[in-house]
Amino acid sequence: MSPSENEHSEADMKGTKVLIVDDSRTVRTSAENMLKAVGCAVATAGDGFEALAKVADLNPDIIFIDVMMPRLDGYETCVLIKNNRQFSQIPIIMLSSKDGLFDIARGRICGSERYLTKPFGREDLLSAITEFLSKSQTARPASTLG
Repeated sequence: MSPSENEHSEADMKGTKVLIVDDSRTVRTSAENMLKAVGCAVATAGDGFEALAKVADLNPDIIFIDVMMPRLDGYETCVLIKNNRQFSQIPIIMLSSKDGLFDIARGRICGSERYLTKPFGREDLLSAITEFLSKSQTARPASTLG
């Protein structure tokens, strides 16, 4: 991606509501800092139960969910979000240190749109957001954006 294309896509991210769900404070803080730097409005949750409450409160544009968390794991959290008609269209990106075919397939079965392997970088997060923002903007009328 050329610098001008990158600047354009970052400009499009301003105000995008992102929810980062991970039991690791380090991962949450790192992702939050990367995304806030390009103008995203970022909220974080430490587990699936906290994530469900924040999804209901914030109605984020995109959600990144860690697979392995205590109490309610990422797969279960994804299924609960996708089974709710109000939130089922929110793109969910699974985050995991596991990159096996079974893990990726399980994420897709649960309803996630993409799977990022840890450690992920700034470009991984930004490309996922750019991909799903462009899809959602063509799918939704402009009056519902923002």
